[in-house]
Parts: sequence; C-alpha cells; structure tokens
Amino acid sequence: MRASLRKCLWAPVACLSLWPVLALAQFPDSSQNLEACKAGREACDRSKLSVPQSAEVALAAHGRNVANCRNHYDSCDRSKLSEPETVALAVADHQRNVTDCNDGMLSCDHSKLTPSEAREMAAAEQQRNFTTCKDGTGACDRSKLTPSETAKVNIARSQLNASDCENGSGECDHAQLSPSQTRDATAAEHQRNAQNCENGWDDCDHSKLTPLQAKQTASSEHQRNLEACKDGQETCDYTTLTASEAKTLADAEHKRNYTACLKGYGYCDASRLTVDETHSIQPKGH
Repeated sequence: MRASLRKCLWAPVACLSLWPVLALAQFPDSSQNLEACKAGREACDRSKLSVPQSAEVALAAHGRNVANCRNHYDSCDRSKLSEPETVALAVADHQRNVTDCNDGMLSCDHSKLTPSEAREMAAAEQQRNFTTCKDGTGACDRSKLTPSETAKVNIARSQLNASDCENGSGECDHAQLSPSQTRDATAAEHQRNAQNCENGWDDCDHSKLTPLQAKQTASSEHQRNLEACKDGQETCDYTTLTASEAKTLADAEHKRNYTACLKGYGYCDASRLTVDETHSIQPKGH
C-alpha cells in the first residue's frame, strides 16, 4: 500500500522535472519556424505559430511587400498597401521618373512629367548634349545646338584636336589645324621624337633629328652601351667602345676573374691568370 502511494506521488514530480527539458527541446524549432515565416520561406509552418508570432509574421510580410513595391518587383501587391503607403509610393515613383528624365535614362516617361518638370528636363537634355558635343565624349546632336553653342563647340573641338596633335594622340586630325596650331604640333612632335631617340624608346626616327639632337642621341646611346658592357649584358656592343673604355673594361674583368679564382667564388678562368697570380692562389707547400 505504501509502495503504491509512493509511486503515485513521484509521477507528478517526475513530469514537472522533465517539463523544462521538453520545453527547451521544442524552443529552437519554434524560433526557427518563426524566422522562416517572417522571411517568407517555404519552410514556414503557420500552424505552429502562436497568436503574437502570427502578428509578427504579418507585420514582416507587410514590410516586405512595401519594399517590393518601392523596388518595382513583380511580387508587389499594391492592394495590400495602406493609403499613406500608397501615397508615399506614388511620390517616390514620380521623383524617380523625374530623376531618370533629367539624367537621360531610357526608363524616363515624359508623359508623367508636369509642364514645369518637362521644361527642366528639356534644359538638362540641352545642356547634356552641349557638353557632349563640346567634349567629344559621346553621341552629339549638332542639330540641337543654338548658334552660340555651335560657336563654342567649334572652338572647344578645335582646341581639343590641337591638344591631341601636340600630344601625339590617335584622335589628331591634322587637316583641322590652323597654321599656328600646325606649327605648335610639329614642334611638339619633333621634340617628342628627339626625347624618344635620346632615351632609347620606340618611335624614334633618327632622320628627323637636328645635328645637335643627333649628337646628344649618339652620346646617350654610347653611354647606355657602356653601362650594358659593364654589367655584362647581352646587348653590349664591344665594337663601339673607345680604346680607353675597352681597356678599362678588360682591366675590371681581369680583376674580377682573379678575385673569383682567389676566393673560389664566382666564375674563374685560370687560363687568363698571370704567372704571378697563378702562384698567389696555389695552396702553400705546392
């Protein structure tokens, strides 16, 4: 009798002690389901939501729909927007269209502009076309330029072409140069060629050098060759060295060879050593 009573008393206690464990085991699933529902994922099971959770999910879905409408997504349902949200969306859409029109975007809908906005857009388009024509950076429609703008564009393009010719740009059109611009471009091209030749760069035309420039170029080429010979580079042309330079290089090479043989480090050609040098590097006792 006492044993049976004891079992009856312990059963509720055991159930009460296991309740927190069971609750904790179910909590992660509930939390994950709530997040899935709020994010609108397929894993959402609305039947497991509590009343407060259902309210949270509805609020999240509404906010997502508002964002979809603002971004012009197909999933937007305008019928679910409140009146203030509908008005705010209309204002945002109108302003976006105005901006698109002023920026020359293809998405611009001219029919939705007010007369004042249409005038501002036309002015912005006129300025954009003028800038494009003046800078030569895009599609220019000269037919839309005013006489004053045409004159300014002609001056700007002439100056731009002259600058291209002076800088050796591929956009240069010599036929469009004035006599003074032609002189400036020729002088700049001549100076650029002299610099290329003196520095050993490509696009050097020796035939266009003045006697002084040819002399300076020859001196620079000779100095570059001497440095190449000193460094043992394959571009060295020993035939262009003076007798003094050749002797200096030969002495330096002889010293290098002797040092290499003496220290046992580097390329050593024992056949090029003098008798005294050969004796000096032989081990003592030989």
